[in-house]
Amino acid sequence: MSMLRDDWRAGNTASMRFGFGHGLVHAAVNNSRIVALSADLAESVGFGEFAEKIGAPRLIEVGVAEQNLVTVASGLAAMGNIPFAASYAAFSPGRNWEQIRTTICLNNQPVKLVGSHAGLNVGADGATHQMLEDIALMRSLPNMVVLAPGDAYEAEMMATVMAADPRPNYVRLPRADMPLFLDGAVAIGQASVLRQGTDVALLGTGTMTYQLLMAAEQLAYAGVQAEVVHFSTIKPLDEAAVVAAAQKCSRVVTAEEGQIAGGFGGAVAEVLGEKLPVKIKRIGVCDQFGESGSVTELWKKHGLDVEAIVQQIKSML
Repeated sequence: MSMLRDDWRAGNTASMRFGFGHGLVHAAVNNSRIVALSADLAESVGFGEFAEKIGAPRLIEVGVAEQNLVTVASGLAAMGNIPFAASYAAFSPGRNWEQIRTTICLNNQPVKLVGSHAGLNVGADGATHQMLEDIALMRSLPNMVVLAPGDAYEAEMMATVMAADPRPNYVRLPRADMPLFLDGAVAIGQASVLRQGTDVALLGTGTMTYQLLMAAEQLAYAGVQAEVVHFSTIKPLDEAAVVAAAQKCSRVVTAEEGQIAGGFGGAVAEVLGEKLPVKIKRIGVCDQFGESGSVTELWKKHGLDVEAIVQQIKSML
């Protein structure tokens, strides 16, 4: 189970995509069935170390052809390999969702899809490359596991965990460096309580869990004790952890760096709507596209910076 590093407040940062790539190399050294595929973006998505240390024939470059990328990966999986197929999330699953649905999920092939540059943090590349809809797209697919690590350490560990999972997997990774704050083991389908509280439960995934931790620190000064729970797995969701947090705190806030329509917050709301209706606030992008700008500017505009999160929680309380 993930837990907080002793130095989590230090502000040290690292790249999740390169952390994941490093973990994939480690996994591939120990498992000859692992192969990596890229759509002409190996270095950008964090596969540069794999190219250097593993290389051909276990690194396959399919070119700018994302539909082909996942179809080839599905064929490799059918022949007993464990393929990791990577591109920008805007293109995979954004461009090739039907191929993912039909060639991977319908056949339940254990392809591991890596969607890099997910979220607003792509910055200057703008709306076309800021993939905000991938959680909704991928969690709607039968058989698909959907993952969003919180930092580079967890991303590194996740590569080995994904390789061992027999199902199709999708992992979303940001472009920008993000704070290092997690330690411990990673398990698919298992959430981690990072901070104890009783007044409000803050449920985060991906880049937003750290934001919630910082928000909880500020709320404590105002006398609000917030519980923070990290969900590195969006599907299958740890429903027991969701219900436990809601029972304990009676109020729930979710945060994600993506569209709230059909996203992580929606998944939490579905569980609580059926099992334990409580007051819930979903924080994320609200029916808008991104735009060019720094991470700081874009998170502030869309209410994902710590100050905005704190204000939204206070308004709810």
